[in-house]
Amino acid sequence: MQTFDLSSPPDLTARYASCIDASKRVRWDIERDVIRGRSLDFRKKFLPDSLSLLHRLEFLRAGEARLLSQIQGRTYAQMFALVERAIGAKTVELSRSHALGDQVAFEALVRLTDEELKHQALFRRLDGMADAGMPAGYRFLPQADQVAQTVLGKSTWAVLGWTLDIELFSQVHYRASIGPEEGLDPLWKDVFRCHWLEESQHAILDELEWRREHGRIGAAERDAGVDDLIALVGAVLATAQAQAAADTDYFLNSAGRAFATDEESALRATMAAAYRWQYVDSGAQTARFVKVLGELTTDAQRERIAAALGTR
Repeated sequence: MQTFDLSSPPDLTARYASCIDASKRVRWDIERDVIRGRSLDFRKKFLPDSLSLLHRLEFLRAGEARLLSQIQGRTYAQMFALVERAIGAKTVELSRSHALGDQVAFEALVRLTDEELKHQALFRRLDGMADAGMPAGYRFLPQADQVAQTVLGKSTWAVLGWTLDIELFSQVHYRASIGPEEGLDPLWKDVFRCHWLEESQHAILDELEWRREHGRIGAAERDAGVDDLIALVGAVLATAQAQAAADTDYFLNSAGRAFATDEESALRATMAAAYRWQYVDSGAQTARFVKVLGELTTDAQRERIAAALGTR
C-alpha cells in the first residue's frame, strides 16, 4: 500500500502554531468587544483624508466632506466583506490539503476561515448602522457570491497572491492612516482596529500557503498564475471604479445643492483616484508584498504585472 507524507517541516509547523497562539490571544466578540451597545456618530468622519483624498476637494463644505467620508467608509467596509467571502471559501479548500496531515496547519486555516466569517458578520452589522443614519439611495453594486465565483475560478497561486495583497494593505491602512487619525467615529475606528488584529495572522498564513503552492507547481503553471493575478487585480480595479461612480452619484443626489461642472468633474476624478489608491495601488506598493512577489516571480513576470497595473 502506497503511503504519503503530508506533514510539514518542523519550522513551518511552528509558524502555523504561532498564528494559532496569536489568534487565541487577540480573539474578540462582535457585540461584547466591538459594538458594546454603541451606534455610529454621524457628526464625525469615517475614513481619514489620507485614504479618502478629500483634501483635494477644497470647495466642499464641512458637512459635505463629512458625508463623502462616510460614503467612502461605508463602501470600504462593504469591499472588505466582499473579498472576504472569496477568501473564506478559498481557505476552506486549502485546509483540506492539511486535514489528513499537519493538524497544526489545519487548525490555523480553520481559525482563519472562522475569523473571515466573523468579519463578514461585523461588516454587515456596520452597514446596517450606516443605513439607519445616512440618506436613502446608497447602492453597493458588486454581488459577493458572483465575485467569489470569479476569484475561485483562478489558479490557487494567483488567488493566494491576491489575498496576501489585500490582507497586507488592510494592515497598512490601519497602522498608517486609520489608527493615528483623530476625529474619526470611535465605533468605526474600533471595527477596523479589531479587523487589523486578526488580519495580521492571516497575512502570515497567506504567505506560507502561497510559498507552499509555489513550490508545488511548475514554471508554466506559475507563469499562467501571473496572468490570473493580473486579471484578479484588474477585476478589483474595475469593481472599485464602478462603485466610485455610483458613490459619486449618491453623494450628488444627497448633498442638497448643485455643484459647478468643474467641481463635479473634480469629485468624480477624486473618488476614482481614492478607490484606486485604497484597493489597488496601496497594496501593490506594500513593502512586504513587493518582497514576496519579487521572490516568487521573474523579472519578466514582474514587468508584465507593472505594465498591466500602470505602475511601471
